[in-house]
Amino acid sequence: MIDHLTNPAAAANAYAKSGKTIDAPGLGAPKGDSFADIVKNAAIKSINTLRAGEAASARAVSGEASLPEVVQAITASEVTLQTVVAMRDRLVGAYQEIMRMPV
Repeated sequence: MIDHLTNPAAAANAYAKSGKTIDAPGLGAPKGDSFADIVKNAAIKSINTLRAGEAASARAVSGEASLPEVVQAITASEVTLQTVVAMRDRLVGAYQEIMRMPV
């Protein structure tokens, strides 16, 4: 760690390596996916969950879906939307914090 503080080339090399791949088994991401891939996959899953909730609502209006199915789809959509909003708020907060840093 001290080497990274005293050797700028080593610090830049470590930073470059950290941005290329990420091992995030807790997130369900295969080893080697980039951060952008993880975010992209999470966004796609979120959109699909929200679309499934909308489809279940439409089927409920036409009488084609059962109540438990609709409640489950709507609850999943609600949780997904809350997660997306929380992530957006965190990203905006992080951006604002970075912008407040002195140069």
